[in-house]
Amino acid sequence: MKTDPGRFFEDFRLGQTIRHATPRTVTGGDAALYTALYGPRFAVQSSDAFARAIGYPRSPLDDWLIFHMVFGKTVPDISLNALANLGYAEGRFHRPVYAGATLSTVSEVIGLKESSNRQTGVVYVRSVGSDEAGETVLSYCRWVLVRKRDPAAVIAGEHVPDLAEVVDPASLAGALPALDISAYDLALAGSPHRFSDYAIGERIDHVDGMTVEEAEHQIATRLYQNTAKVHFDALSARATRFGRRLIYGGHVISLARALSFNGLANAFALAGINAGRHVAPLFAGDTVHAWSEVLDRAETGRGDVGLLRLRTFATKDQPCGAHPGRVGAGYDPSVILDLDYWAFMPK
Repeated sequence: MKTDPGRFFEDFRLGQTIRHATPRTVTGGDAALYTALYGPRFAVQSSDAFARAIGYPRSPLDDWLIFHMVFGKTVPDISLNALANLGYAEGRFHRPVYAGATLSTVSEVIGLKESSNRQTGVVYVRSVGSDEAGETVLSYCRWVLVRKRDPAAVIAGEHVPDLAEVVDPASLAGALPALDISAYDLALAGSPHRFSDYAIGERIDHVDGMTVEEAEHQIATRLYQNTAKVHFDALSARATRFGRRLIYGGHVISLARALSFNGLANAFALAGINAGRHVAPLFAGDTVHAWSEVLDRAETGRGDVGLLRLRTFATKDQPCGAHPGRVGAGYDPSVILDLDYWAFMPK
């Protein structure tokens, strides 16, 4: 058989290393389309002149665009037969990426756990995205619920990895070049608020909402060469419990990040992903809102920037003035994303 049906749960092995196909050169055209899809307005990623003024050689590509490109490479091998992408941990943005870079991804299977119903299992992988010079630009862990081809198949070597709850902020300071923050123009950046203006426990309603259309979430997923069937095949989706196509969870992440500009405009670069969970699905026609809480502040050992630990919740069809989030052991019914990450903020 020349075609590839994708891996099922019993096809994975602990310690297995997978080189993913199709290296991707990321261009200014990709960045323009990303902006058209989500509308991010962060000045460093929007303006070569602004970026150069503070020490970048030119404007870097959006961090989540890089994440999605690296993630998309993994889908045909890891999650083509997945039911759900369950979570993220130990994510690090190692260095800025600029238009013209060619990205490729390698994943290692670090955990396997069969579900009690024997119909599915959870696969844990650590994925590393590198540029054409072999330099790591991004690394992260994720775990995904994958169908079994044969429910009776015996699974050997099960293991649940012990992943850090929080990425050590001391390990993140080198992700940025040396910067001249004295040239950081707060008016052009869109906010007067610096690192010292944010307090632990502060909650920020990002106010605005974006409604997702069927065409745009499919364009976005194709942009990342993410081939997961649940996002495209309306015919097969009719047989699922939802009866329609699911929107790629990363689409929600990028919408929430774009919305966070209103309140966090100077959180100009991402540093690490502590944890992430797609709490509930999103569908075309739903409207996304978001809010963030400042969980922690950390020094970087450098005088130009500090790190804010942010927890961003995204909701569907629910403005976030009341900060809907965790409710007991679960979530408010409107919550679709719970994302915990570190972001750089000028001092």
